[in-house]
Amino acid sequence: MLDQTNRPCIVQSDLTVLLETEHPSSQEAKELLFHVAELLKSPANIHTYRITTLSLWNAASAGMTPEAVIQELRRFAKWDVPAKVQQQIKLWMGRYGSLKLELQGEELQLCAMNETIIDEFIEERSIQSYIDTRLDAKTVLLKGHARGLMKQELTRLGYPVLDAIGFHEGKSLPFGFNRGRGPSRPFALRPYQEQAVQAFKGEDGGGYGGSGVVVLPCGAGKTVVGMAVMEQFQCETLILTTNVTSVRQWKTEIMSKTSLTEDDIGEYSGSCKVVKPVTIATYQILTHRKQKADPFVHMQLFQERDWGLIVYDEVHLLPAPVFRATAEIQATRRLGLTATLVREDGCEKDVFSLIGPKRYELPWKELEQQGWIATVNCCEILVPLYAPNLELYWRADAKSKFRIAGENPAKMDVIRSLLEQHEGKPTLIIGQYLDQLAVIAAELQAPIMTGTTPQAKRQELYDGFKRGEIPLLVVSKIANFAVDLPDAAVAIQVSGSYGSRQEEAQRLGRILRPKAGDNTAYFYTVVSRDTKEQDFALKRQLFLVEQGYRYDIRNISNVTKEAAAT
Repeated sequence: MLDQTNRPCIVQSDLTVLLETEHPSSQEAKELLFHVAELLKSPANIHTYRITTLSLWNAASAGMTPEAVIQELRRFAKWDVPAKVQQQIKLWMGRYGSLKLELQGEELQLCAMNETIIDEFIEERSIQSYIDTRLDAKTVLLKGHARGLMKQELTRLGYPVLDAIGFHEGKSLPFGFNRGRGPSRPFALRPYQEQAVQAFKGEDGGGYGGSGVVVLPCGAGKTVVGMAVMEQFQCETLILTTNVTSVRQWKTEIMSKTSLTEDDIGEYSGSCKVVKPVTIATYQILTHRKQKADPFVHMQLFQERDWGLIVYDEVHLLPAPVFRATAEIQATRRLGLTATLVREDGCEKDVFSLIGPKRYELPWKELEQQGWIATVNCCEILVPLYAPNLELYWRADAKSKFRIAGENPAKMDVIRSLLEQHEGKPTLIIGQYLDQLAVIAAELQAPIMTGTTPQAKRQELYDGFKRGEIPLLVVSKIANFAVDLPDAAVAIQVSGSYGSRQEEAQRLGRILRPKAGDNTAYFYTVVSRDTKEQDFALKRQLFLVEQGYRYDIRNISNVTKEAAAT
């Protein structure tokens, strides 16, 4: 047993936790913090976490108790957990489950564990419009449409609601997996995929399961988890995803792995609007309208059929109008799939209240150790910014500074060097700025894909890359999400969206699928040294550092000035 002062954590009264990363017990402590806190900063020796209401609610939904969380924090803390922190953990975790939605006959009731809870929020104007009658000290009767809206608003106020009403079955759609089809070995779920499905179902598949989020890295088979949940419930399903490429990939996966046929599957996008027992739609079409004041005409898709399940792919990208529509369909099972619950708009609580709590998450490094995803070597390469760009940088405003640093021409030498180092490996060059990407593509005589690339051309490039006919592909941020490029082994990030942790994780995810041979991939982020881009790069890396990845830092000082001025 370690001496208390020789433990790896300091728990502070403001709910932050400092972790000494070089301590022998740091990995164990990190596993605890993974479940009960969020990573804020990650310098080399000390990582800073913060315990939040949402992290505690997700821990409570996973079955952890306040006492267990406090006991585990004490196990790793140099000094005792401050009384204030213990009180906050008990308060916030105690609120999870203290309010319950139930159906009594046809009436929607909100029931409290004790008489004081409802008194604490009953006077809030934001929820009074959802309340019909207060039946007694512990029970209020809600208006019929208020199930989702009440949950959303109470969560924002700090009172997460346990929805015990359950779900309607939806129209039946019998089908199964093609477990013995094809020359390869029979298809079967991986153990963690089976665990994710069971966690989503809950103990009885009723009020305590059937809604929530499964968090797995890109390449770990989130689509398969979605299909397995569909197979469990055997019902008509609406699948929402990010783009037409993803729609087609979902359709291909469903047809190759299940007994469903093309006659069962509809595409609902800008180019095709067919509704079938399984319908796959894009978020863009649901939120499309000609003018800002016009209604979202395609939101009717939520009522188009008797859906028994709605799957939200890349749920961290869920647009606000889809949140509003989701609030109205709480009687339908809802599955969110994502590699990261990080939202840059801060709406994680809306995902929690309207889609459901985090039902299952497996650390990326654990999947890597088991061989289900590739081992990734991450490297940040710092490049100097030379004149005349350096003079432009110092005269520019903050936004322009970031772009000037991102488009630093000196990055071209580094890109060439990396391509030479990894010659023969399928490589993606990913960036934010179209002018920069066009120059890189022209210099390297490589195909480029951006948001203006027609869908047919995109598919042609994807297919050529998969077949090995295109060894190098230059892509804009359209490749951040829901793109299946299983053979990509090297990703070179030349510019990004400020400090987006979400984007960094998704871009690394392009190369996570298992590789032949040593099962190793390489992720490079090329950054202008001593600029705002370097500051934002540290923020971008937070989520991946929390997952156990480490960035080697390579400082480049010998970029030719001729190349930098090109």
